[in-house]
Amino acid sequence: MKTPLKQSAHAVSYAAGRATSAGRVLPSFLVVGAQRCGTTSLYRALSRHPLVMKPVLRKGVHYFDMAYERGLPWYRAHFPLTSSARMLGFRYGLAPQAFESAPYYLFHPLAGARIAADLPGVKLIVLVRDPVERARSAHAHELARGFETEPSFEHALALEPERLEGEAERLRADPGYASHAHRHHAYLARGRYAEQLARLEPLVGRDRILVLDSGLLFRDPATAYDRVLGFLGLPRLGDVAFERHNARPRQPMPTSVHRRLREHFEPWDALLVPWLGAVPSWRR
Repeated sequence: MKTPLKQSAHAVSYAAGRATSAGRVLPSFLVVGAQRCGTTSLYRALSRHPLVMKPVLRKGVHYFDMAYERGLPWYRAHFPLTSSARMLGFRYGLAPQAFESAPYYLFHPLAGARIAADLPGVKLIVLVRDPVERARSAHAHELARGFETEPSFEHALALEPERLEGEAERLRADPGYASHAHRHHAYLARGRYAEQLARLEPLVGRDRILVLDSGLLFRDPATAYDRVLGFLGLPRLGDVAFERHNARPRQPMPTSVHRRLREHFEPWDALLVPWLGAVPSWRR
């Protein structure tokens, strides 16, 4: 929760950003999801790269999902000045790249089209993990943040169809609509990664989407990091230590529930093979 002092500082920063919006960079790549798949860890690692410019105030601006009506100048106001980018480019001999990380972008039904329209040529990074563990992690996360009121993971799963019924259609029909359930209670739906990638692919093209198995990110971070840098066309400048962030304690999952969810996700996981170039790590 923001303190009054932090809110005031953000307001001043936004005002300054809006006043200089025309002189600020726009992202050349985005980390768009998936939620609870290591996006914060990747964001922090990339933020340490000398040629990567993060948002001024927070890792995710949430323009393309929650604030699109504010307009592109508002969005641009969240990023560094072009003068700063020029200085970095002069120092390293390569153009720096700005980015943000907002894991709801992948799941929001309108975000992909908005990104394609406003950021032509942008590259997108998608992290995926065992969707069963992702669902359980998401429930613990939303419960801890106060966005979930159902303490039972199994009961929350049972409630999901009713909670999400018609919400994607409402989001498409009314661009100004915000759905609490769609954003915070989609435990199974967010784990059907291939479904979301299929929606994104025709909008930006497969060659501009990198899908990374987060198992690799934590098992072999150097290799995962180099894959990301290669996708972005950036050189390796120093070593980066990956750390886990936002981990939440959670109760063990009953074997029967795990088995049922694993069966639920099996066909969706199979559709990830062409994206990953390999069987997902959690299916090996």
